Amino acid sequence: MTTTGRRALLVAGAAAGVTALAGCTSSPGGQARRPSAAEREAERVARAEAALRLRSVTAARGLLERYDATLAAHPALASRLTPLRRAVAAHAKALGEGGTTVEPATATTSAASASPSAAPPVHPSASVSASGKPAAPAAPVRVAADPRAALRELAAAERGASDGHTAALLAAPPEYARLLASVAAACATHAYLLTEGARA
Repeated sequence: MTTTGRRALLVAGAAAGVTALAGCTSSPGGQARRPSAAEREAERVARAEAALRLRSVTAARGLLERYDATLAAHPALASRLTPLRRAVAAHAKALGEGGTTVEPATATTSAASASPSAAPPVHPSASVSASGKPAAPAAPVRVAADPRAALRELAAAERGASDGHTAALLAAPPEYARLLASVAAACATHAYLLTEGARA
């Protein structure tokens, strides 16, 4: 056999090996393989955690909106409320740092599009209720005309946020649970400063 003939045979053999390998790692038609049971479970856990982060971030942003509305209605309270608002803004950022979206596990195009159980990605701009379902758009924040009443409203909102973060601890992974506990404690402290602390 000539040198040219041997080279052609080697090239053909290598091409056949690549084709066989591709056939073992992909589905017919060049589509991606189906995710394994472990991959589907990991995606389910990741989605649950992302939804938890989204609920926590949404709660913090709602509290931030109340601070902004209160400051707009009562500018004289700026020196008192600005430090607390800054802390709430930091909480909202920290609560979302783990991510509020999840990429789907590798799956065939036909299976991913046809499966009724395939969940859509959790989107960071979507508001969700405690059940994980999309919530109705929030109504504009209404602020009491009396400054003291407005502070009581803020304190109630901080207590509500603290209670919500505390309730979320049970479903949170350890690291995020520690963050939620810290934010819940800060919200409780803010509530005290807005009411009892002002009279001390």
